[in-house]
Amino acid sequence: MDVFGGAPRFFAYPRPVVVQSGTDAVLKCQIGGDPRPAVIWERNNEKIDPQGRFRIFEDGNVYNLIISAVTIEDSGQYICKAKNSIGETYAAATLKVEGEAQELEIREENKPRFLIKPLSTRAGRGEDAVFSCKLWGNPRPDVVWEKDGRKLNEIFESTHFSVGFQDGGWFQLKIFKTRAPDGGVYTCKARNEFGEALAGAVLLVDAGPGHEEEGNRNGYTNGHWKAHQGKQRRQLPNRLKDETMSTKVKMFAVTEGKHAKFRCFVTGKPKPEIIWRKDGRLILSGRRYLLYEDREGYFTLKVLYCKQKDNGVYVCAASNTAGQTLSAVHLSVKEPPVRFKQPLIDLEVWERDLAVLECEVPEDSVSITWYLEDRRLQPGAKYGMEEWGTKRRLTIRDIDVDDDGIYLCEMPDGGRSIAEVAVKGTILRKLPRKVDVLEGENAAFCVEVEKEEMDIHWYKDAVELRETHQTILKSFGRTHILVFVNTMPQDSGLVTFLVGRSKTSSQLRVKAARHCPPSCPVSVQINTERANAALLSWVPAQDSRKNPPSGYVLDRQEVGTGSQEWLQCLTTDSATSVEILGDSVPCEADYRFRICSVNKYGKSNTVEFPRAVHLVPVARIQAPLQDALVPEGQDALFSIELSASVIGTWFLNGAQLQEEERYSMRRSRTHQSLRIRGVRDTDNGAEITFIAYSIRDSAALYIQAPLVKFSPMSEMDRNKFVEIGNPIVLYCELSDPAAPVHWYKNGVELQTIEGLHIQSEGTMRRIVIQSAEFSHSGVYCCDAIDDVIRFNVEVEAPPVRFSAVPDGERNKTIEIGYPIVLSCELSDPSAQVHWYKDGSKLHPQTGVDILTEGLARKLIIHSAEFFHSGLYCCKTKGDTISFSVDIKAPPVKFSAIPEELRMRSIEAGCPIVLQCVVSDPEAHVCWYKDEIQLISNSGVEIQTEGNTRRLIVQSAELSNSGVYRCTTKDDTMEFQVEIKAIPVTCSTIFDVERTKSLEAGKHLELECEVADSTVPVCWYKDGVKLSLQNDWDIQSKGTLRRLIIPSAEFLHSGLYSCETCDDTFHFTVDIKAPTLRLAPSPDVVETQSLEATSPTEPTRESSDTALLASWQRDKEHDSKNEPDFEMGDIKKTLVIEPTHPSNSGTYYCATADDVAQLIVNNQVSPPTCLLAPDVEKTESAEVDCQIVQQFEISDPIAKACWFKDGTQIYPKRDADCESQSSSQTVPLQLHDLSGGGKFGCEISADAQFNVDMKGGVPHCTCTIENQLFGDVREAITQLIVFFLALSKQQSIVTMVTRLVR
Repeated sequence: MDVFGGAPRFFAYPRPVVVQSGTDAVLKCQIGGDPRPAVIWERNNEKIDPQGRFRIFEDGNVYNLIISAVTIEDSGQYICKAKNSIGETYAAATLKVEGEAQELEIREENKPRFLIKPLSTRAGRGEDAVFSCKLWGNPRPDVVWEKDGRKLNEIFESTHFSVGFQDGGWFQLKIFKTRAPDGGVYTCKARNEFGEALAGAVLLVDAGPGHEEEGNRNGYTNGHWKAHQGKQRRQLPNRLKDETMSTKVKMFAVTEGKHAKFRCFVTGKPKPEIIWRKDGRLILSGRRYLLYEDREGYFTLKVLYCKQKDNGVYVCAASNTAGQTLSAVHLSVKEPPVRFKQPLIDLEVWERDLAVLECEVPEDSVSITWYLEDRRLQPGAKYGMEEWGTKRRLTIRDIDVDDDGIYLCEMPDGGRSIAEVAVKGTILRKLPRKVDVLEGENAAFCVEVEKEEMDIHWYKDAVELRETHQTILKSFGRTHILVFVNTMPQDSGLVTFLVGRSKTSSQLRVKAARHCPPSCPVSVQINTERANAALLSWVPAQDSRKNPPSGYVLDRQEVGTGSQEWLQCLTTDSATSVEILGDSVPCEADYRFRICSVNKYGKSNTVEFPRAVHLVPVARIQAPLQDALVPEGQDALFSIELSASVIGTWFLNGAQLQEEERYSMRRSRTHQSLRIRGVRDTDNGAEITFIAYSIRDSAALYIQAPLVKFSPMSEMDRNKFVEIGNPIVLYCELSDPAAPVHWYKNGVELQTIEGLHIQSEGTMRRIVIQSAEFSHSGVYCCDAIDDVIRFNVEVEAPPVRFSAVPDGERNKTIEIGYPIVLSCELSDPSAQVHWYKDGSKLHPQTGVDILTEGLARKLIIHSAEFFHSGLYCCKTKGDTISFSVDIKAPPVKFSAIPEELRMRSIEAGCPIVLQCVVSDPEAHVCWYKDEIQLISNSGVEIQTEGNTRRLIVQSAELSNSGVYRCTTKDDTMEFQVEIKAIPVTCSTIFDVERTKSLEAGKHLELECEVADSTVPVCWYKDGVKLSLQNDWDIQSKGTLRRLIIPSAEFLHSGLYSCETCDDTFHFTVDIKAPTLRLAPSPDVVETQSLEATSPTEPTRESSDTALLASWQRDKEHDSKNEPDFEMGDIKKTLVIEPTHPSNSGTYYCATADDVAQLIVNNQVSPPTCLLAPDVEKTESAEVDCQIVQQFEISDPIAKACWFKDGTQIYPKRDADCESQSSSQTVPLQLHDLSGGGKFGCEISADAQFNVDMKGGVPHCTCTIENQLFGDVREAITQLIVFFLALSKQQSIVTMVTRLVR
């Protein structure tokens, strides 16, 4: 007895300990007390069990905690608690483990980590679901699977799931025959001494036929896949029990607009399936109906914002394989004292539309408040609120998915009108507005969209989420799931789901439990005074009134098995003591017990009863021990079968046996065994006894001399098949190398002879026959007295083999009517073969021959038919060769068509006719255009006439161009068809319309007409494409095409073209300077006769004093031999002298806009002078007479050119012109002016003068004077003279240009 007595107290407190990582640490303290206290060690509020690396050693009143091979994880504070019936005390000790950096590295390297995490899956009702993951950890981590935070064995029967491990670090969980309640979040927790790892996955259970509602019945509700660490439900195996309701219908009343909540507590294994019904109709989760299982294990139905239509009977039905039960309640919705004159009406609107809710209050003065569920709405850009009279209106603008919900219009007295607004769009099931979970629970979010394989994204606080071990992202068709596993406070935030332009959001809040579980019981005691029983007692905690427990849970643990598993053994509501009997345990063992308090908010910590108790179930012998005869050196095995699992003791000749190298004792429930390894001769006759309480049984051990045994041999080694001529070798191995053996064949002992040798080498025994013959077949035995081994030997002839046949010969395709010849060769010409077709044996018959020619074997079928197709085999005793024969009809071929007939060029609008001929009139063909099959329709006709196949397109279009194919199964005929557009041509335009000549500044319009009004045209000038310019206009009206230039300029002259794709039309445009008129002289005598010796000067005068035309004879040039060209004012003068027949011809004086003509006819006859009074335009001159012609033009600076008979005679080149003051003189040689003809100078006026040269050398002068433009400061007149001399005499042509100011 402790001299101090009383409550426990410390004589020596534990001291801080510092050790190196990997060494052992010892924490000790000295405690006294009477009665002797029970001492435990704790860390982190958890009791340390003396097992593994932890040992508790008592030395008197010194209590030691020994930790082997400490790690960094062992650092921390340890509590030593001592307690007896008088009181209790405790003290703390600190352990520090050094070498932390290295330890941390080792920890990181060896702690568990997921190489492949479990994948979310989807299973149909009744199907198996499998989760697999690959883990790394050293040592191999312990793995625990949980569902929604609870261990599987707490919610599932053991037959409903299996957990396995495979080499390579693969761990597997398999759920058999899944049901709706099996859906949820499954987590895999892996732990070893260096750390732990966690990963989760989702199981979605699809409802099968007839169970479509179950997908919404027992799972997949947003926010309700949660851990349940804080609750403990009563488990009644294989039966259901309703803990809260009876089958009697209860009454429940609620005010309209308020919530109604029904809870039903049901337990059972397997986990029950719950169905809620209202008035017999199934209830599914929706806007106003929430179905879930809460943290306390209650199956809950919550009806939100009750309406009058919610009146009725609500039934909760629970069922599992063991049975079913139900509870019912009647809901009565009370009307408010003041009602709305017109309530709100439910709406369905499309996303991004406008929604208008309208109601009517009893009086104008009644104010109202709008709510979206529990959130008050304020007017603004999103919500418009209007009041007029008793009408009240809420307008929701730009509707999105999060606007889907329940809207309330509330009056001050509490009266409410309720409407559901359903938003239709891409998202069919939206997120809840908020999800609240406790730290450590799982938070789940589920969204359903209208189509599969849509581009979706999950965000939290605007950051896109990616899948990790603790963040699960999974899509099942149109359903998309997000789960945060084992939530922490930092997981709180705004969760957003985005698909296209649609989104839905939810506020996730992770918080601590608002209610505390009860405190654990105190003053726990165990009384073992009664044999094979333990009385457990406890006292409720002092704060039980504040947090009263609803019950207590007792767990037991079997000590000494190495398992740390605690099993629930008893629950009680309010009792403070319970007795545990030996018959209540499954096997004999030392048992520990612990207890905890529970209420609806969770359970308390557990408190362990102070010591273990030995409990023994009642046992009887089912199978007694048996005597054993064991050869020396081998193991002896003794076993006994009992009716219950108890602990017994083994004895050898009365001496108790302990577990050691030679003796091995095993207990497996009711089976007990003893193994004695390597029995000796001294053990002969030993007594083996087993004793367990009232059970005693014995057996004898007898030792047998060691036997000579053959080593086991395989079946193949004992059954030999040897070809004739090959050696036969039979061998075996004995346990005793000195043991003799005898060989026998068919019972006759064999001896060594020539060709047969019997050999012995150590433990090996062998018989060798050099060359096998058929007579050597038989049964051979090797006899070692204690053992015999037999060999079966069969000598065979060499097998008959077929020679290799090429694949081309073994796989034949033959046309119908042709012979089939199958041929092969054997290694033995005498070997028999049999032919088979599709397994049926063939025999020679009419049309079928089976031939044998030496080594060759042939099967010949004279005329192949379709039924001859199949698999043919030629079989001999040791080999088989197969042939595959396929009989096909003759190929359907097309008759050849010349290539030029297969290349078709057809104008649009004309029919297309493609025709070909096939060899078989019954053959089916298909027509294709550019690889697209054609079928008969209104525009395409496919014809079959005998062997002819025809494709007709009634009216060709440009789109019909391409490659056409007519195909049979064996042949193809191709046609190349090109559709040409109808040529677009321009309408005929007369030549006068195709040549345009006009003055500068005038309006120029070119026009042509095309055949097709839709055809575009392009305009070109001198080969350069024209585009619209500021002053140009290109018009297209009907079939007419125009090019319009409002004001033509000289640069617009040229060749214009109007082009279509098929035709081109040309216009020639000549732009002239404004018209320069030759001034007429009506009074002048236009016909003169000139003498050869006296040239005349006919003069043409104008009535206008400003215009003067005269024919002059320049006397000054008589002595010269060149004609004179004189230009002055507006007069242009041509002087040709002398007149000669060679100077006859037509002369022209031309400006840019007019031409004057002079015809000169020189004759040799004597000169005469004839002046016609009627003014003729023809002049005749005698030879050597001088011809002078004068014209007037309207512009003094205009340029004039002279021509004779169409050939320019002045100016010929730049060198011909000499500028001297106001005149220019150009000499022309007479020989250049050869040949008679007409001379002229033309403008647009009609003046024409004809001069006939009768002889002599004329001298003609043309003078043009201009006095109309007196205001022009400077006028330059250029006169171009063409003169062709017809005579050999020299003449002088002088051009005089006078400047007139």
